[in-house]
Amino acid sequence: MNTQELTLIIFFVVAVQVAIFALIASYRHWLSYEKLKKRLDFLEDHQEDAIPHNRLSVSSLKPLWTGFRDFRVQRKMAEDKKGTICSFFLMPVDEKPLPSFKPGQFLTFQLNIKDGQTSKKVVRCYSLSDKPSPDYFRVTIKRVLAPSRISDALPGIASNYFHDKVREGDILAVKAPAGHFYWEADEKKHPIVLIGSGIGITPMLSILNANIHSDSNREIWFYYGVRNSDEHIMKNYLEEVAKTHQNLHLHVIYSKPKQQDSKGTDYYHEGHIDVTLLRMTLLLKPYQFYVCGPKQMMETLVPDLSAWGVPDSNIHYETFGPSSLTKQEKPTPSSVEAETPSELTITFSNSKKTCQWNNSATSLLEFAEENGIPIDSGCRAGNCGCCQTAIESGEVEYVQSPDIVPEPGTGLLCVSVPKTHLTLSA
Repeated sequence: MNTQELTLIIFFVVAVQVAIFALIASYRHWLSYEKLKKRLDFLEDHQEDAIPHNRLSVSSLKPLWTGFRDFRVQRKMAEDKKGTICSFFLMPVDEKPLPSFKPGQFLTFQLNIKDGQTSKKVVRCYSLSDKPSPDYFRVTIKRVLAPSRISDALPGIASNYFHDKVREGDILAVKAPAGHFYWEADEKKHPIVLIGSGIGITPMLSILNANIHSDSNREIWFYYGVRNSDEHIMKNYLEEVAKTHQNLHLHVIYSKPKQQDSKGTDYYHEGHIDVTLLRMTLLLKPYQFYVCGPKQMMETLVPDLSAWGVPDSNIHYETFGPSSLTKQEKPTPSSVEAETPSELTITFSNSKKTCQWNNSATSLLEFAEENGIPIDSGCRAGNCGCCQTAIESGEVEYVQSPDIVPEPGTGLLCVSVPKTHLTLSA
């Protein structure tokens, strides 16, 4: 065999390999497109203030204590340059050691907010932003301003109360940590990718701190996106942790850096957190993804991860909207929807209104709001009990196991749909 024949054979083998790889890539692209199309179609059909929540567990976790427990604000600390984000360190008044919680979970607060001469009870949930500790809890809260595009909109009543009224030494009523979005340690020590945009960094900080204070050398990729240095929180802390923990890979992304912001010092990437950035920086490994941020990011990033080929079981996420938690995933047509035909009627006895059930509603709470029926709500996740409503007749079915057991003859409207015709005391 001469050199020319050998060259032709090598060229032929290489050409065959290129063709095979091209076919495989084309097939994978087609599969990714189909998965992305289905996911986007799903999101388009369920456009709400928050997108469905992909949970690690659908079973109820036993609460660490029942009811509300008094906590003293031991310390209040501004976290950003403009003071729009504050951390609150909470210590139990009874001074008993705090039980552990699942990193990524949230606390439920009951606030007595004065409105003129009267007080109004407001229930809100905020993610824990530190590792479990027997001594204190930490939550980090962003002041929610009134949307500039809506002239008569009001600022966030609870977040502004925390910023303006809550002082060190104050006592707050707090429910036990809860929530279905959390990190669970696994024996195989799979690498994890933590993605937090804006105040969505808070549960990621809890997961990060739980990892770095353990004996695990688990590989961690941390992506944090904000507009610029004005909103950049925990900057020195994250940089120090990245220097002292070789298993942590920190990526900070500014979408609108200021002139004085230095790339390579203050931030590493310009733009938004997207799958293109992840593909450029991540190695090919079986990562577990944890994602939290505003709706705009979630509507693109989560389906793009799925289209990239990440198994749905490896994508865990929640989003921040008007409430600190997401609305729950709509039941599949093969299960609850089949048992909730559109001819079902919901009667709100106090409001003297009867409405035909709408299958596009994700919960009875959402359905009531769509029909102008005022229902108190807080967590929208079956934890706070704020939307507990008396059932005068009929039955409800839960689309997700609530974290509390409703009182006999009542239902939690935020996580339930009608099973039969219903009459509610609302």
